[in-house]
Amino acid sequence: MVTAYVMVKSLSGEADRIRDDIAALDGVVEVHIVAGDVDLIAKLQVDSTEDVKAVAAEGIHEIEGVDSTQTYLAMD
Repeated sequence: MVTAYVMVKSLSGEADRIRDDIAALDGVVEVHIVAGDVDLIAKLQVDSTEDVKAVAAEGIHEIEGVDSTQTYLAMD
């Protein structure tokens, strides 16, 4: 099992909709709207690093209103 965290910056004031869209993706186990340098943080639990790429790059980053993402893999 691979755990990753995706930091999401959004273009719009639609954080609730974007959170819900991210939460609906397979492999996403938590999503939170946060204060700070990013707007949302998503926790992923998937089978492989390839799955992390699929969820982050092909799933989250393609959601309307998502400006950019940064992905961090858990090491423990």
